[in-house]
Amino acid sequence: MKNRMLAFAPAILLMAATLFSSCSKDEDLAQANVLVIHASPDAPGVDLLVDDVKQNTSALTYPQNTGYLKVNAGSRNLKVNVAGTTTTVINANVTLEQDKSYSVFVIDSVKKISAVVVADDLSTPAAGKAHVRFIHLSPNAPAVDIAVDGGAVVFPNTSFKSGTAFTPLDAGTYDLEVRVAGTQTVALDLDPLTLEAGKIYTVFAKGFLTADGVQALGAEIIVNK
Repeated sequence: MKNRMLAFAPAILLMAATLFSSCSKDEDLAQANVLVIHASPDAPGVDLLVDDVKQNTSALTYPQNTGYLKVNAGSRNLKVNVAGTTTTVINANVTLEQDKSYSVFVIDSVKKISAVVVADDLSTPAAGKAHVRFIHLSPNAPAVDIAVDGGAVVFPNTSFKSGTAFTPLDAGTYDLEVRVAGTQTVALDLDPLTLEAGKIYTVFAKGFLTADGVQALGAEIIVNK
């Protein structure tokens, strides 16, 4: 199974600025769905602005996500500031396509903070199946294989800032482990992952390889649908 490289686009982080906006009063406005995930282990929370107006009431912090929220499609001027300050780290005009869904991952160490963005295929899985993808977001970890505990590789050779397409798997509970790519060396044992038929999941590697506590190497699960 080939990995699909994720688009590396720092400006896309700015799409997050619309996520705390109230819904449009005009129900006929074209909209897109955007999910933002804070996956930068040592970065502070951020404030999000649309057309220079702050949208959020509390900072988005690691490793939280917003869930999918509706944003107005089209061209917008968006900014991200360090929470509680006027320091803008990214400023750009972006275009959101109508009726499309996106995940935006805030990634890397605070000194290199940026984003990856992926289009999310939320098509309903076949009967008895769930869809799962894996995304590698641990800045200093080597390429990895995601495998069944002591068994076959499910997602092979995934490196930092890359990931897989949503992949159909039988519903059920899986004991998975993270191995150094191409070896039997286990870098991380994952908690049992229970997949429900008809649901769609993202599993992403987070944290630093040599850190402790909240910044330690680990995995996070998102239920996309």
